Amino acid sequence: MSKPLFFNAFVMNTASHIQHGQWRHPEANQAEFNDIKTWLQVAKTLEEGLFDAMFFADVSGLYGPADGQYVDNVHEGLQIPSNDPTVLLGALAVATKHIGLATTSNMMQNHPFNFARQLSTLDHISKGRIAWNIVTSTQENAARNYGLECLPDHDERYDWADEYLEVVYKLWEGSWDEGALLKDKEGGRYADPAKIHKIYHEGKRYKVEGPHLPSPSPQRTPVLFQAGGSARGIKFAATHAECQFIMTPNPQVAKEHIDRTRALVAQAGRDPQSVKFFQGISLVIGEDEAEVKAKEAEYLQYASTTGFLTHASLGILPDGTRLPDGTRLIDIPNNGGQAHVQWLRDATPEREPTLADLADSRIRRGYAAGTPAQIADQLEAWQAAGVDGINVINWRLPGSYEEFNELLLPELQRRGLAKTEYAPGTLRQKLFGHDFLPKEHLGASYRGVFSNVPDEANVKFESSH
Repeated sequence: MSKPLFFNAFVMNTASHIQHGQWRHPEANQAEFNDIKTWLQVAKTLEEGLFDAMFFADVSGLYGPADGQYVDNVHEGLQIPSNDPTVLLGALAVATKHIGLATTSNMMQNHPFNFARQLSTLDHISKGRIAWNIVTSTQENAARNYGLECLPDHDERYDWADEYLEVVYKLWEGSWDEGALLKDKEGGRYADPAKIHKIYHEGKRYKVEGPHLPSPSPQRTPVLFQAGGSARGIKFAATHAECQFIMTPNPQVAKEHIDRTRALVAQAGRDPQSVKFFQGISLVIGEDEAEVKAKEAEYLQYASTTGFLTHASLGILPDGTRLPDGTRLIDIPNNGGQAHVQWLRDATPEREPTLADLADSRIRRGYAAGTPAQIADQLEAWQAAGVDGINVINWRLPGSYEEFNELLLPELQRRGLAKTEYAPGTLRQKLFGHDFLPKEHLGASYRGVFSNVPDEANVKFESSH
């Protein structure tokens, strides 16, 4: 028997997320993403399928040149309009019981003090089922939306994220000692002030006094996802990530990436197995060969080439026109997401890939097609490459996940590739067997560091990290 994989549903609070054009299908319900009933139905389906988490992507700006047209974005429903997933998690937290709830947020869009408070609140509401997908943004338009002149350099954004994480670690892990919350009705003491501390953070970008206003939530720090695959992104993951989302083109490239990342995790003083890797895959499931081919043809019929090229953002000029399909990717400046381009290069080592290759790879990438037994074989190959879980990318809501439950899940369970019931406890408990960050993690090093700092003397704690 195989070891069970973890399964997340990769979704977004918008009409067109990854599989562009599919919202136009009569049976697709993602166009109704404004309606909470849509998400309640999806969440119910996912818990029936024993999914580990709903993994919400998000952006805070338009894809493409900042001064360019955005007609295609709007026609395609390509992440405009879109809604804030963090707000949606509050509703889903009270409508679900087991499934993890992951939100995506970048450093630009929320001050770390406020963000830490929001996620602690959600972790309390959900009884410990919250995760955070840490991103550094790739859109020039997003930077302008938050008052920046331009999107900071790729590696500089990770430096910014390092300080952002330092602030939230201090709030989540260090500001409240264990036992600070008393709820002592007879003594009239709700909490113990001697065990609640200001953090006095002063850094390049932030000055935060504290203390953290929420009491410690069931996980303190939410489960930490990250999706960067560049050299700097992998270094960041080695320090901070507990789970990494990848969209590599094949198991061989996945194995190379996972091995490289785990080596850096070990260099950071952490257990290399303490990071779990989730491969993004869409599924074309049929009961026989003919049904598989018919479904695949229909999905490709609805696929929007314009949507995929707009999402890629490379090769689009300010006037909305595009560079020739034969333009080599290496000849196009790229301050955005670099991992996908590098993974495409890794998959075509014999030549430099072009814009045409990028468009084709995005349309045809990352889907497993076949009968339940054939797809299970493919997932076993990904698992053999080191993948711990699958981020299942839907074609249509809720149909893609209903098919997973009906057709694929029984075969996966028969092979031991999927669990047969939920484990109790927090999301981190379900994934790793413990509620809090392990002691080797950088975030855990902030526990107790403020306990001997006399707040009344206004002494500032200077972090050694």
